[in-house]
Amino acid sequence: MRRETIHAWLMLLPALVVLAAFMHIPAIETIIASFWSTARGMRPSHFVGLKNYERMIADPTFWQAMSNNLIYAIITVPLSMGLALVMALLVQGKRGGTAFMRMAFFTPTVLPLIAVANIWIFFYTPGFGLIDQVMNLFGLHAPNFLGTGATALYAVAAVAVWKEAGFFMIFYLAALQTIPTSLIEAAQLEGATRWQIFRRITLPLIMPTTLFISVNSVIDAVRLVDHIFQMTQGGPNNATSILFYYIYQVGFQFWDTAYAATLTVVMIVILSVLAIGQVLLLDRKVHYK
Repeated sequence: MRRETIHAWLMLLPALVVLAAFMHIPAIETIIASFWSTARGMRPSHFVGLKNYERMIADPTFWQAMSNNLIYAIITVPLSMGLALVMALLVQGKRGGTAFMRMAFFTPTVLPLIAVANIWIFFYTPGFGLIDQVMNLFGLHAPNFLGTGATALYAVAAVAVWKEAGFFMIFYLAALQTIPTSLIEAAQLEGATRWQIFRRITLPLIMPTTLFISVNSVIDAVRLVDHIFQMTQGGPNNATSILFYYIYQVGFQFWDTAYAATLTVVMIVILSVLAIGQVLLLDRKVHYK
């Protein structure tokens, strides 16, 4: 038994080393760095205690980024998950055209993030963008989606939903194909409607996948930076600046690494609380096989 235990730990060792080197140790160093100041030129960093956290609490840009992030998550998480499930239900089975639909739904996922951002910049551009051209056919003019504070965040959220839904669809499709057909056939013999089958059989049996997707979609909603960097640069007037992009700005544009570490610690805490909360909330509804 001891030999098997040693063998198991040796098999796990490479993964544990990678996790420690690229996740756990950097996380600990980030927490430590949040209690120190940023080194400037010949001036070394020094211990400042909770001053970085006090600065964060008094920072209006931080609170705006948090507010934007909350709105962005409320939009993208349910929409991307719901759309992914609908698409998976549409392409399930071997009906005609299913292969083409799967390819069409999944294509946005394989496109590079920068390419996706540039495609949607063309869609949104006022005057000659695709949306404006279509609206001109009806005598209408599209607003400046990315240049107006009232619409910019929603425009970026639409891009994220369009790209992520196809990725989540693959997981839902795999989950749907594991449902025994005997259960559905038995329900149909009992006179169950399609909605009843979906609610009483399909939805409960894909809950493990739903839990997995929900945790990942929340993480994606917090760590977005590529689309915002390419499409809006956080503007106009910080209307699309969310937490992770603000961390990027502070750390790599303003070069205030200590304050960026403080913001990163807050982001890690938020993600941990959300992930644990989702697991505790949804785990009772999960039916594991």
